[in-house]
Amino acid sequence: QVQLVESGGGLVQAGGSLRLSCAASGRTFSTYDMGWFRQAPGKEREFVATISWSGGSTYYADSVKGRFTISRDNTKNTVYLQMNSLKPEDTAVYYCAAGVTVVSNTKYDYWGQGTQVTVSS
Repeated sequence: QVQLVESGGGLVQAGGSLRLSCAASGRTFSTYDMGWFRQAPGKEREFVATISWSGGSTYYADSVKGRFTISRDNTKNTVYLQMNSLKPEDTAVYYCAAGVTVVSNTKYDYWGQGTQVTVSS
């Protein structure tokens, strides 16, 4: 079992930055691939970024590529999402998730409760 708690959300002006954190419980954090997702009002949840269990591989949605950076510290059981050059369309509830990748397909079994990010224009 892995429990995930996100933090770091808030209100920021367009062009600003935020860093989200996701703290995980359990001794097996370093064995999981981690992802960030977001869900805006009235929209489906969408993928934002993922990082492999070792931190050696990352992948981003086109909409955030070049602006967001995912990283992890396995000694602190924490994954981060650094968000720069924020846009109003980045407004959403952001969720972190833990999963396992099999044949290039990651199944996310554990989810946090989410943290709200609001970007004003």
